[in-house]
Amino acid sequence: MTIAGEDVDARERMAVLNPATEQVAGECGVCGPELLDRAMEAARGAADAWAADLERRRRALAEIAAAVRREAGELAAVLTAEQGKPLKAALFEVGEVARWFEAFAAMEPAQEELATEDGGHAVVRRVPLGVVAAITPWNFPLLLVGWKAAPALLAGNTMVLKPSPFTPLSTLLLGRVIAAAVPPGVFSAVAGGDDLGARMTGHPVPRKISFTGSVRTGAAVMRAAAEGLKRVTLELGGNDAAIVLDDADPDAVESPLFWGAFANSGQICAGIKRLYVPESLADPILERLVDRAKRTPMGDGTDPAVKLGPIQNRPQFDRVSALTADAVARGGTVAAGGHRLDRPGYFHAPTIVTGVGPGVPLVDEEQFGPVLPVMVYRDVEDAIAAANATEYGLSGSVWSADVDRAARVAGRLDAGTVRVNDHLTFSPRVPFGGRGVSGLGVENGPWGLDEFSDLQVLRTPGPRP
Repeated sequence: MTIAGEDVDARERMAVLNPATEQVAGECGVCGPELLDRAMEAARGAADAWAADLERRRRALAEIAAAVRREAGELAAVLTAEQGKPLKAALFEVGEVARWFEAFAAMEPAQEELATEDGGHAVVRRVPLGVVAAITPWNFPLLLVGWKAAPALLAGNTMVLKPSPFTPLSTLLLGRVIAAAVPPGVFSAVAGGDDLGARMTGHPVPRKISFTGSVRTGAAVMRAAAEGLKRVTLELGGNDAAIVLDDADPDAVESPLFWGAFANSGQICAGIKRLYVPESLADPILERLVDRAKRTPMGDGTDPAVKLGPIQNRPQFDRVSALTADAVARGGTVAAGGHRLDRPGYFHAPTIVTGVGPGVPLVDEEQFGPVLPVMVYRDVEDAIAAANATEYGLSGSVWSADVDRAARVAGRLDAGTVRVNDHLTFSPRVPFGGRGVSGLGVENGPWGLDEFSDLQVLRTPGPRP
């Protein structure tokens, strides 16, 4: 771990499994209460000096981006070993971390001058919150560090970050890279289980909690933060719907639909979780998706031929398997996959299920794995209603040869982000956040940067009457 600029170990250690082999990939120390207090106090002590110099912060973010690119090979190898994703995907994720730090290094905290009625003026500016506690998930362990740390540090905050206990190793390695570019205490990375997360959210020092994970845990974070009136940004689950319109070209939409659902083996909060296709195109689209699912290689991410890795951990593998079996028991048909690969590791074959609908948990809940339910509709109004019949509201997409028509349908989806003929593009300059139980607040862009600061108004009086 990295605390106050120093490498720190602990007596208690935890093993981290490689999900492709079910063997130990490595181990790390566990942060106990005393070490957490040390990290928080170091962050508080470094906060004022760090907040005082914006240009210094810009330079640090640029240095972090360059260092991440230099260390990309090692970071990606560790990420593949503990998360399971193919090495090419791991290298892409590392590159995205650098891109996020570069983008935020160039952003400008908002400031505005207003005239007042007495002839004076008011300066409305953003000021840092202080210490931020960040908790990241296991599906994109490094990317989400970039989403949180880059804006938080540029805004003038210090940060204590905890990765998922399933994937701490690559984050701790990245923590060393970040900490080397900033003064001691500005950024600390600690590791531990759910109990550490609870201690962080309830700790008196942080003024903000930035969390990405499940709805259930997000609600617990919000309750803990309420005690100290801490700010929160919560990026939670999704049950994203994709609607194909009747003028779409099956050959054109097949590949982006497949990867929108199955990239990272379906372990993407904003991935396609439900697919609605018109009756007239159901057969050709399903035929193409099934063929793609059957011929896409799945295996150990160190194999250059592999396109899909394992589900990251055993509890999630068991959940995905149970949802698939339940869908079949309720009358669903497995058109592709539906089974565990005959090899070590948490490999669930890319699976497509038809003949299901509302009331089936595979449709109603977030599966977060390589299983896609495909539903057929006759009237697009029915598809829109079905897409919106969920408590989630992260994102959605509409697919058509007519972009304007698709945009009109997409605008009716109840989600934080809606796309046309695409589902999984993200930018550090474009906000991302959910409606409903999918979260509170946004990340990315100047809007995400604002989430890490408070408004402050400086008024100068005009002449008195």
